[in-house]
Amino acid sequence: MKKVLFGCFCFSAVMQLCAQSNETLVRKIADQIINETKLGFEGTENKQFYASSKDIPENTKVKYASPYTGWHYTHGVLNMAMINLGNYLNEPKYTNYAAQHVAFGFDNYKVFQQRFKNDVKHYTYPYGEFFTMDELDDFGAMSASIIEVYKTVKKPEYKEYLEKAAKHLTEERLRLEDGTFVRKFPYQNTLWADDLYMSVPFLARMGKLTGQNKYFDDAIKQVINFNKYLWDADREIYWHIWYSDLKRNGVAHWGRCNGWIMLAQIHLLDQLPQNHPKRKELIQLLERQIVGIARYQNAEGLWHQILDKNDSYTESSCTAMFVYGIAHAVNQGWIDKRYASIATTGWEGLKKHKINELGQLKDICVGTGIQDNLAFYYNRPVGLNEKHGTGPLLDAGVEILKLEKSGK
Repeated sequence: MKKVLFGCFCFSAVMQLCAQSNETLVRKIADQIINETKLGFEGTENKQFYASSKDIPENTKVKYASPYTGWHYTHGVLNMAMINLGNYLNEPKYTNYAAQHVAFGFDNYKVFQQRFKNDVKHYTYPYGEFFTMDELDDFGAMSASIIEVYKTVKKPEYKEYLEKAAKHLTEERLRLEDGTFVRKFPYQNTLWADDLYMSVPFLARMGKLTGQNKYFDDAIKQVINFNKYLWDADREIYWHIWYSDLKRNGVAHWGRCNGWIMLAQIHLLDQLPQNHPKRKELIQLLERQIVGIARYQNAEGLWHQILDKNDSYTESSCTAMFVYGIAHAVNQGWIDKRYASIATTGWEGLKKHKINELGQLKDICVGTGIQDNLAFYYNRPVGLNEKHGTGPLLDAGVEILKLEKSGK
């Protein structure tokens, strides 16, 4: 077992963190994210700050002023989590965070669209994802978050964007013959587990927003098909990928991709009509995953970067995702309340080992592609309050607060 040595100050900080109420901690986490967010741009060479894209001189290269500024699926995850938190606590500053982030994107993307319209590397400049929609990463989760913002901010440009994104998703994206979403890389028609989250939460919300069953039908088809291609019945967890050319899976049961699959199912069930004929089957698939995931939780309540490899590091984003998904399923009454202990144990593990005194989450795996060797997954770097983990952490915190309130 890995030994962790604490100095007196560090040990004291951990004890203070564990002693404070969960609501105080969740507010601290959210407030720290707000403190780290700076909407604007910074010159890559002159380091000058630009509050608006219109202030950036021609031929001046810029980057986002903070990691939380951009237009990436992780920002969509965080926006929805902030709205979730704000609604639960009746705290406008959290819901306003998401509204301001979306508004800033709409106010600034056109400058970059005009200046870089012939640049094919859309990820090399701000807001390239906004107007290219090259991958599901670029618009799926962000569109889902725009729907949440649109519930209170009825801007016509938001609706126009959503209609464009929905048309692109349902009519133009690359799919297998059975309709399953796939990518062109690293090989043609590669199925990524991540893409269930990049598509289903948006599809489900479009179904709710428009009342059109075609979106629900597509979302359900994705969940069932992803299970068909990626579920490992022996280990009872999911593979990261499936190669259609080789007709086989990859090599890794990556933690976060299993988290994305769980969250996608949660979002679908949240939006799906209560009397939908496929609802029972979807809950059964979710419960199957929860039982499988539970068998890989370690003694500290955490999950590993590679779920079935205990010598890989304990990873915070997947742990937060599983805490959220399991607690939410219990809170909604989809699964038996005895499963709640899995989530609460995971939350306590995060508090004790992964959240520092500022409310920042440690050991979040950075963005991860695909490789056919486990060493790639073992050696992925980690970040502090890295954008892939903070949204799921807030969602986990909200569900833990609901568990506390209900006494489950």
